[in-house]
Formats: sequence, C-alpha cells, structure tokens
Amino acid sequence: MPKTSARLLSLLSLLQARRDWPGALLAERLDVSPRTVRRDVDRLRELGYPVVAMKGPDGGYRLDAGTELPPLLFDDEQAVALAVALQIATASGAGIEEAAARALNTVRQVLPARLRHRVDTLRVTAVDRPESRPGPQVDSGVLMAIGAAVHAREVLRFDYSPVSAPGPVRPEGEGVGEGGRGVLPPPPRRVEPHHLVTWGRRWYLVAWDLERGDWRTFRADRIAPRTPTGPRFTPRELPGGSVADFVTARFRGAAAGDGVGGWPCRGEVILGLPAAEVLRHTREGIVEELGPDRCRLVLGSWSWPGLVAAIGRFDADVEVIGPPELRSAFAQLASRYAAAATDAPETPSP
Repeated sequence: MPKTSARLLSLLSLLQARRDWPGALLAERLDVSPRTVRRDVDRLRELGYPVVAMKGPDGGYRLDAGTELPPLLFDDEQAVALAVALQIATASGAGIEEAAARALNTVRQVLPARLRHRVDTLRVTAVDRPESRPGPQVDSGVLMAIGAAVHAREVLRFDYSPVSAPGPVRPEGEGVGEGGRGVLPPPPRRVEPHHLVTWGRRWYLVAWDLERGDWRTFRADRIAPRTPTGPRFTPRELPGGSVADFVTARFRGAAAGDGVGGWPCRGEVILGLPAAEVLRHTREGIVEELGPDRCRLVLGSWSWPGLVAAIGRFDADVEVIGPPELRSAFAQLASRYAAAATDAPETPSP
C-alpha cells in the first residue's frame, strides 16, 4: 500500500477513536509535520469524510456527521461484533430483516480473509419461539419517529389501533374494544415518550400518558404517529428505578408505581422434591431447602388456576401453605381434572 494511503487510513482510525484531536497531537501520533496533517485532512474531505477544523490556540480536527455515508474503518473486534449483530437483527421484528441481511453480505465481502473466517465459523441463527400466530412487524419509519420524539423529549401524538386478536402479552390492557364497529374512533393519544424497548420480539413505548396522568406501555406495531410533535417536556422519574425494572414489573402484573416486580397471585407450597431439582425448572420462584427430599416453593402467576397448573408440573406430593385462594384453586382443578378423567357416557344409538 502506498505510504500516503496507509497514513490516511491511520489518520481516519485516529479521528474515529475520539471526538476531538489537537493538530499537534495528530502529527505526533502519525510522525509527520502539522502541514502534512492538514494535507491529509483535505484528502479525506475529498473522499467524503466530513472532517471539521476546530479553532483555538492549538487548533485541531473532528470527524463530524455528514450528508452521506462514507467508507467506514473498523478494528477486528468491531467488525466481528457488527457481523454478529447483523445476523441477530434478521429476527428483530423491526422491519429491517432484509436490509440487515444485505448489510451483512456487504460487510462480509470487504472483510479480510482472517476476519471473514472468524465470522463464517460463528454463524448465528436467530430462531423465534413458536407462536400460535406470527409476531407483529413494526414499520421502521414508526420506530424512527418514536425514537426521534424520545431523543428530542417532545410530546408525541399518535393514533392507537385496537387489538384484533388476543396476543401472548398484555401490557396494561388498554385499547381493547376501542374503535370498534359503530363506535367513533378515539382521539389521538398524547404522551411524554421516555423509552423505546423490546420485549419478547415486540417493540413497546414506555411513556407518561398526559390524559390519564399515569405511566403506560404501548405496543409500537399499533402506533401511528401524528405530526407535528408537541412541545418539549422535562423527563419524569420512572417508577422502579430503571426502565428494565419498570417493564419487567408491568409484564408480571405489578401495580403501577409500586416498584415491586410481583405477580398478582402468589402462593406457597411444600414439595416432596429436593430443592436442587426444583431450581432447575423454575426461574421466578423462591426455593428453600427443608430436607433431602423436601423444599418450600413460593411462586407467582396471572391467576390462581394458572399458579396451580405451574405447581402441578412437578411430579411430587404437594402441601399447600397458603393463601386460601390457592387451596380453593387446587380443589377447583382437582374436580375439573377428575371429571376429564371419567369415561364419557356412551351416546345411545338412534
């Protein structure tokens, strides 16, 4: 490679490594004169790289954002990370699957042989969990509009479409039945958008609803943003301390603002199994060892019958500690299962 070209690549790599570079420091790192640095900067500008000169006693340079995407320079770890991320993006549900696949092919073509081999040996296949129906796809333009409002801290107005069919996840149950046949469409929602998050291959907006005066979680595939956006706002403090804790609590059924990621139905039982065996099959429960073949299990669920079904998957004797609702649910399901196990009466022939 010609010396000048190699120096240009080194200069570009340095400009990408930090925001501001004094001219004298760049000249020292490249082992050239400040005049040569100025000439190399002009060459990068001719290639489409927006290098901005900074004023001051020492002067300096910065790689700024431009109107076009010039060639990029990655180190080995960045190139491999980018290739792996693009493979995972093909199952993001963000409507960018085809673009991600094309970008991965482009990146792979320009990788050096040593890096191409590393990427090819680390093939990631993103497989979605089987669902009764395909997951919703979100238009990338909608995500960009929501993300822009979150970044600018501007009130977002949008139409929120009704749920066409029950989904596997229920954020807070709003929107059901809205805009039905014979009913006037609801007015646009007005919210202070705080976070755009993903959960179970779905995209959600976490926002403060200005009309309801409370935090809400909206499915992005049901959002149709309106323009223009509203005035700027001062971000509020999110319950739970972090967006991860807040979203986890919402999808576990915790009451808004309590900061506790609990289920609405919680019960306690004693199982005739070792604690180590129970721990292998539960993620949310609290397991306490009571002996070689006995343990205490505290578990939660959306409903009492659902909690009984979750406990029933353990092939062991069960002693109910409480509450009474859990004991009643065991009796209810026992009666139902007993009826299902009874032979159906023969239908008399006509």
